[in-house]
Amino acid sequence: MARGAKKGGSLGRWMFRLLALGVLVGVGFAAWLWWDMRSWRPDLALYPEQGAVVASGASGTKFQTLKAIGAQFAYLELAEAGGVPDPGFASRLSRARSAGLKVGIVQPFDPCLRADEQSSRYTRMVPRDAELLPPAIALTRTASGCEPAVSDAAVESELMTLVNQIEMHAGKPVILKLGPQFEARHGTARSTERDLWLMRDRARPDYAGRPWLLWSANSQMVSEASQDAIEWVVVQR
Repeated sequence: MARGAKKGGSLGRWMFRLLALGVLVGVGFAAWLWWDMRSWRPDLALYPEQGAVVASGASGTKFQTLKAIGAQFAYLELAEAGGVPDPGFASRLSRARSAGLKVGIVQPFDPCLRADEQSSRYTRMVPRDAELLPPAIALTRTASGCEPAVSDAAVESELMTLVNQIEMHAGKPVILKLGPQFEARHGTARSTERDLWLMRDRARPDYAGRPWLLWSANSQMVSEASQDAIEWVVVQR
């Protein structure tokens, strides 16, 4: 009996050690991945055109430095129509252009608001300029939290109205910056014939079911260009 108990205790200690080792390996890998993702970007040989997204309200972005670390373009996000104004947008646009970057604008889509309210902010803040890159509409929020409730059909109708209004102002087709949750709910990639901008850290995105033009490959890249993390984007040709 004592020998059997001793053998069982030894086996238990080995199981505990193996479990502890597995935990340590997992923690170590997670720490390495977190550190690696701070500076990771896709291979330039595969994606020679690379750039960044500058968030609405971001201050202190060094656009010259952004260009020096490899960005060829910058997309500037507008503040949401239902949020506070962003008086720093005009300055960011001017500084990005002065740094020699190609510049585009991202309009966030709010499924709870009418298209007219959203397009009016875009047309008020963004100049008509043929040198701007094609505008993008960010589709990352669903209507789940809207009060009053908004049907999926109404969301899809307002989105197409917003697409048409922004395209009329910009004189170029929009790019749809399509999040996986929005795509799963609305199937926008299949129903709307526009270039796609997909998002997935490190791994090539495939949730749209068709080819994409832009890929947000690292949503939290750390660099000397900004105190805040930068969303790093590449172009697929």
